Amino acid sequence: MRNFFRSSILILLVFQPFLILAQGLVSKRTTLYAVIGTSGAELNQFNRMLSDRGLSPLRNRYHTLGLGYQNRLNDFVFGAELYHNRGNQSDLDGYRLGHRSSRFLLNVGYAFTEESRFQLIHYMSLGVGFLNFQMLKETEAQNLPDFLANPERGFILRENDIQRGTMRYGDFLTEIGFQLSYDFDLPGRKEALAVIAKLGYAFSPIEGKWTMSGMSFQNAQSGAFLRVGAGLTIPDRNFFYKDASMSFQLVSGIHFTKPNTFNSQLVEAGLEPLEGMPRNLGLKITGENEKLLYGVEVFNLAMDGDANSLKSHSLNSLRIYANGGWKLIEYRNMAIHGMGGIGYGNIRYTLSTDEKPDFPELFQQRDYDGYLKNSGLMAKPELSFEYAYPITKRKLIDLVFTTSVGYELALANYRLAELDMAGFMTAPYVSFGFGIRP
Repeated sequence: MRNFFRSSILILLVFQPFLILAQGLVSKRTTLYAVIGTSGAELNQFNRMLSDRGLSPLRNRYHTLGLGYQNRLNDFVFGAELYHNRGNQSDLDGYRLGHRSSRFLLNVGYAFTEESRFQLIHYMSLGVGFLNFQMLKETEAQNLPDFLANPERGFILRENDIQRGTMRYGDFLTEIGFQLSYDFDLPGRKEALAVIAKLGYAFSPIEGKWTMSGMSFQNAQSGAFLRVGAGLTIPDRNFFYKDASMSFQLVSGIHFTKPNTFNSQLVEAGLEPLEGMPRNLGLKITGENEKLLYGVEVFNLAMDGDANSLKSHSLNSLRIYANGGWKLIEYRNMAIHGMGGIGYGNIRYTLSTDEKPDFPELFQQRDYDGYLKNSGLMAKPELSFEYAYPITKRKLIDLVFTTSVGYELALANYRLAELDMAGFMTAPYVSFGFGIRP
């Protein structure tokens, strides 16, 4: 089975570009989609430890939410996906056990069908991931000074801790599978509604990369998956250059805010403050139809540092926006966009002990780390300056560069314990993007 995976990867990565060059790029299609699904995820070693103590094992299943972007050029398919996988939670001795992961994947594939309403695609993905396993007390702290004085409420294990920044994603992950989709026309629109199903197998190709506190969580990143979803696609028959397209960008920037009130609480508790301003890294997908703009944006803000000689801490916030707007000015390859967004935001503070024992001692002596979180709605206006540079004479793909300025507004109080963090979440920002647009 593993030889089959490796052979498929070799074929897709090495031979696909040459097939495209031989055929010539004459048709194109782009799709923005969201999926939900389920996949296998086994915690073999941990479950054996529970079984040895007469305890019930954790259920081996992930629930998946995902966002994807895909381009088809003739029969060659490439794209990117971002997934959040959450395992089922279990209760034990007043503690709640849970595991989750996230993955960012780049895809290449080959379409078995001609350009039509129905598509069948074989693809493979290479990417990086994050894994979180925790066992924390069920009751949450209600008072921040008390929490900071006695934060130990269980333990948190993280591999490639993106709550300290998205750049900490790491350790290769691979998926291989098939995608089926069908297009339904939307009256009066160049876009079509695409209904999508994806099935395949995900795995970690390098042994020993997902070991935490002496225990392997390798199988937590492996298993068969089934995902279904829907999205907007601009099919070949409606794909007129400059009239309708979708761009994919990586974005990074600075948010001009500091957790001053929160830092004062940290100092009073004898901990080091979090320094600097939070930076973000994420992705942005923008569709356009003549002058109408729409899309989604996901990014992760993070601050981290040493709390004292024995502990470290991080303050993290994930933002997910649905965006809409209008192309205000366009001149040659330059444009100015006015955008607005509304979406979801969270805030998470982790105070963790740097040195923890390995299993099974960690399971017996559990109190080392603490965790606070909250979530709510966010909104923002944004002004974006764009420059598109065609990289082929036939203008099949543009490189897109953007600079955006905006202001985020918290629509909830975002309390950590009793401390209102809405002032930290509300702030101006500047971000820079780089990507492609067919």
